[in-house]
Amino acid sequence: GEDVILQWNRVLSQTIATPGAHPATIRTQRSYAMMHLAMFDAVNSIEGDYTPYLSDIPTAARASVKAAAAQAAHDVLASLYPNRQGIFAMELADSLIGISPLQAFRGKAVGRAAAQRMLTHRANDGWTVTPPAYVLPPTPGNWQPTPPANVPAAFTHFPAVMPFALAQSTQFLPPPPPNLTSEQYAAEFNEVKELGAANSTTRTAEQTLTAQLWATGATTEVYLNNLVRSLALNRNLTTAQNARLFALFYVSTHDGLQTTFTSQYTYGRWRPVTAIRRADEDDNLNTAADPNWTSLIAAPPYPSYASNASSLTSSAAKALELFFGRDDIPFQINFGGTPNVVRTYRSFSQMTDEAARSRVFGGIHFQSDTFYGQIAGRNVATYVFLNLMRPRDCNF
Repeated sequence: GEDVILQWNRVLSQTIATPGAHPATIRTQRSYAMMHLAMFDAVNSIEGDYTPYLSDIPTAARASVKAAAAQAAHDVLASLYPNRQGIFAMELADSLIGISPLQAFRGKAVGRAAAQRMLTHRANDGWTVTPPAYVLPPTPGNWQPTPPANVPAAFTHFPAVMPFALAQSTQFLPPPPPNLTSEQYAAEFNEVKELGAANSTTRTAEQTLTAQLWATGATTEVYLNNLVRSLALNRNLTTAQNARLFALFYVSTHDGLQTTFTSQYTYGRWRPVTAIRRADEDDNLNTAADPNWTSLIAAPPYPSYASNASSLTSSAAKALELFFGRDDIPFQINFGGTPNVVRTYRSFSQMTDEAARSRVFGGIHFQSDTFYGQIAGRNVATYVFLNLMRPRDCNF
């Protein structure tokens, strides 16, 4: 059944799914990472199996692990979502049922301290600022707002946010994208022009569905969270193991996503739709313009290189592979829809390869965007796993 870690993960997921509850300019990974790290430090201060994230909190004998985790989660969420404090109070009462008053009291003190340290640590982390304007001159290669909405760039403040694990957001910055005049650029241009067009004659029905299933970041994040939940349930993890799993997962996905957002606002590369409509400006003899070209799915409002969907799913997959010690764990994703779509995967990497490729099928990324996005995600998750929340008896 649902332990205290899964309970509060669900509470946060329900909050994020509530229209208007979560701020539009803050990625959801921040809330998950803050909550799950505070829960981890609370649990680990009592059980002590791993190195702490922020610090070990002094604990009294017989402090309840469950009360500590619940209070930590409650206090983080009550601070982040003050309008939902009534819901959080009810969930906290549920968490504490059946715990003796002394053990609950001592556990809650640990959780309260863990939450306070986390809230203080992230108080000025750069997420709550107004995102700065990002406008580039319309020279060839430069990102411009994309149809149909042509909205300005979003999450422009993300590169300056304090990472959860990395020393800085450029630590695993991808190399510059291919030169517009290169053969590689032309090959990738022609691939996405053909495969990713709204009216493509070469994209299969299966590829079209793949593009649509992975089309939106918000739903991808729900599928990934559900995957971690199902793995935790199926493998009967302890509270401490669950606390560490979710904390590693959300630190990895936050910093993985940050790495490609930083790359996007460092290089400012145009999306395929802009590149294809204006190919007569790229000085490449092997590309041809189509002023009416449209992608299968609409590009999100940020530059093309590197791909956020690729870094998000790759950092997720790598975090799971490292935690469970293997990549080839089979699982299913229920994508919903009508008719309902369920896909079976042999491994975590098969899932991220599909999600990365889906961006080319959708016409919103070049192949390099997805390739270097995947590398960034894997690098970040590996760094996180080797440096944070290590077993105390571990030598590396």
